[in-house]
Amino acid sequence: MLRALGGLAVKLICPSARVPPLARSYKDLDLATRHAESSRVTALLASLGYEPDLEFNALHGLKQLYFWDPRHGRQLDVFVDRIDLSHTLEIADRLEITRRTLPPADLLLTKLQVVEVNEKDLKDACALLADHPVSPDGIDPARVTEILCDDWGWWRTCTQTLASATSYSESLDGFARKDSALRAASDLRAAIDSAPKSVRWRMRSIIGERVRWYELPEETGA
Repeated sequence: MLRALGGLAVKLICPSARVPPLARSYKDLDLATRHAESSRVTALLASLGYEPDLEFNALHGLKQLYFWDPRHGRQLDVFVDRIDLSHTLEIADRLEITRRTLPPADLLLTKLQVVEVNEKDLKDACALLADHPVSPDGIDPARVTEILCDDWGWWRTCTQTLASATSYSESLDGFARKDSALRAASDLRAAIDSAPKSVRWRMRSIIGERVRWYELPEETGA
């Protein structure tokens, strides 16, 4: 059980990511699996020429595996059961919803949870918003609000990055689906704002930014 995530997953399901102004280069690959599949995934990747980082995988293999493709000079990360970056996104029960990639809502969450957002993340977020409406069959608002309305930290980061993606989309020249992206961003923010917040969310909101609400993920590889 393997699913793609990251920029290449966005390219697979978003036509807007394949043409300017959102087209970009890709230097690595990101996949997701379940812990029960880790050994089979390692064997599969080894058969395809990927070399495992044995020390990293021994230390972190319960949540992430790292491989290197010496032939093509690229790295491959496999996230196991969850994606631990600025925030933690549990994905073990999300792998069978769609083919080839994580669902659009989960792909968007992986982009919106980036605190130190860069242009690549903004391009990917805009592509998802442009090509997938906010609906159960697109960017499922129930999935987004389930995460953001239970955890103030997730909410703080994602709403901030969503605002950045909106501004970035507005600034792009030649973006054919700009109106669709802006409409989806507005619909998603409305869904987030109107969804009830948990007691945990409300308690953490009182503390606010006085305590850091995110992690700074370490880079893997050289």
